[in-house]
Amino acid sequence: MGYADDPQVRTMLDNLPAKTGKSLEAWFALIGARKLEKHGQIMQLLKGEHGVSHGFANTIALLYRQQAEGGPVADDELVRAQYAAKPELKPLYDQLVAAVGAFGEDVELAPKKAYVSLRRARQFGIIQPSTKSRMDLGLNLKGQPASGLLIEGDKWSGMCSHRIELHGPEALTPEVLDWLRRAYDAAG
Repeated sequence: MGYADDPQVRTMLDNLPAKTGKSLEAWFALIGARKLEKHGQIMQLLKGEHGVSHGFANTIALLYRQQAEGGPVADDELVRAQYAAKPELKPLYDQLVAAVGAFGEDVELAPKKAYVSLRRARQFGIIQPSTKSRMDLGLNLKGQPASGLLIEGDKWSGMCSHRIELHGPEALTPEVLDWLRRAYDAAG
């Protein structure tokens, strides 16, 4: 799935003409005419010269650069790149994906450059290979106090309220799966 296929991005694109005064194609033409390639240059043009808000400017810039580079990177390529230098963590990733897939057919995996987002009606977690020997399982469990393996994650990631550090396939214990299931249930 490409960036433009994300439901939140689709909503932004639907609102783009009303919020910025131009369609995505018109913004692409303007950026192309200025021969801008770097993200920062595009952001400066959109925000500084045209008063586009940061969120819309960032979305336009990302989509323009994605299109200029030949389209979005395939999901499997993003995952492959995440584990290229951390192959010992790939079996753990595969186990997590299988476990979360067993929760229900409504689970969506959305690979990004550095992690894989886990979604249902909304995001309930992320899988991130943080070091060569540690994977972080970020979970959205708002209001849940830290407990045992469950670490409050505010300082780690603004995307998740908690995280669990995993070191190898043997780390996928019933307790970890229980926390993952709770996050999944809360996102429904």
